[in-house]
Amino acid sequence: MKTKIAIVEDNRGLRESVVEWLKGAGEMKLVAACPSAEAALRELPPQKPDVVLMDINLPGADGIECVTKLKPLLPETQFLMLTAYEDAQRIFAALEAGASGYLLKRSSRDQLLQAIAEIRQGGSPMSAQIARKVVQSFQKTAPAQDFALSPRETEILKLLAEGLLYKEISDRFGNSVYTINAHIRRIYEKLHVQSRSQAVAKFMKR
Repeated sequence: MKTKIAIVEDNRGLRESVVEWLKGAGEMKLVAACPSAEAALRELPPQKPDVVLMDINLPGADGIECVTKLKPLLPETQFLMLTAYEDAQRIFAALEAGASGYLLKRSSRDQLLQAIAEIRQGGSPMSAQIARKVVQSFQKTAPAQDFALSPRETEILKLLAEGLLYKEISDRFGNSVYTINAHIRRIYEKLHVQSRSQAVAKFMKR
């Protein structure tokens, strides 16, 4: 089954370029291309896209606000921020809103398609510059004891922040994916969150 993709981007030229990129990818199906958050809130819930490419700087409500409103309506949808901004405040605000990835607009077609594939596999794709900021911020956060995380849970959370897949984390520690899932469930419980992106954003914000 093809991956259903939607894009929310006010720049018509960029929106049409991404639409053409997606049309050339046989395993993906474009279901909506919206110029604003308001249009996305009307059009996306009935379409139930698998992945939404979301700009931040939109007219009216911005992309972060749009994700905040859409995520409860589309809990299974993955949101990939596609933006020119790479400052830490916007990165963490987007993750906290429910985004699962953060890609700069200057990324190539191949990088975009790879990010979509990765996000569908449970990853959190980020441009290299963004991942570096996430890691740097993670290194400056409060100790894990603030959240009663064990050393192993803290290590797993750091790897989640770096965008590793569950299978890659299990390989890193020599554990089964089931064991890693159990660790991640406990991390979510301790942080009172429901997703990878919210866990990472909350820990780094603290």
